Amino acid sequence: MGVCNVTPDSFSDGGRYLGANEACARVDELLAEGADLVDIGGESTRPGAAPVPPKDQLARVLDVVRYAADRGACVSIDTTSPEVAAACLDAGACAVNDVSCLRDDDLAKVVASSGAAIVIMHTRGTQAEMKGFSEYPDDAYGDDVLGTVIEEWRVAAGRARAAGLEDGAIWMDPGLGFAKNARQSMEILRHIGRLETSFPHGVVLGASRKSFLKLVDTSAAPDERLGASIAAAVHAGGNVDMLRVHDVRATAQAIDLTRLLQKGP
Repeated sequence: MGVCNVTPDSFSDGGRYLGANEACARVDELLAEGADLVDIGGESTRPGAAPVPPKDQLARVLDVVRYAADRGACVSIDTTSPEVAAACLDAGACAVNDVSCLRDDDLAKVVASSGAAIVIMHTRGTQAEMKGFSEYPDDAYGDDVLGTVIEEWRVAAGRARAAGLEDGAIWMDPGLGFAKNARQSMEILRHIGRLETSFPHGVVLGASRKSFLKLVDTSAAPDERLGASIAAAVHAGGNVDMLRVHDVRATAQAIDLTRLLQKGP
């Protein structure tokens, strides 16, 4: 899943693809690098980000979604707004990437009525309420971070089913960095294999360029975390169904070589 942020303030590439021409060129770049799915969003999800009205989100993303769909891309729209989701699904998107842990059940109803899929990412609270990158109380998830995340996520998934979605259309993202500190995100990543062995849903993982990766390089800016991002992807690659990344070609090379080496002579 290649990232296309049509925003002025995303944590890593805010402003780079804000214009329609730049965003469409980004879509072309992601597809050329081998992205299986293009994730387009018009609202920053960084900590402290203010919500963006649906009409403003649509002004940023709708033409880009249409362009990507016309290119034959599988497109997900990164939004928590039912209005934005409905318009983008009508424009050719096939999935909604919801970073709110389904705060609004109407979002699931929109997805169900369109026959699309939804990625429900675990979090607690809104982006505006998040205090900072990788800041969260150490004792917030008890002794089993991933187990608590799964339990809370299943509540949201149950609401999605009640809205008419089948299990196969509901995907899980454990939400690294969202209402989690660096230690908690690392603990989830370390034990990500538990999802493959005991979880009936598809799993999306987004570790790319996130602040918890500073555990291995405290001074690294977001675009200086490629090495750690790739290591996280390689570690998780055999245990999840989709990786959400900024650097598609480099990540794909690492995953493909790892698989080749694992095959042996």
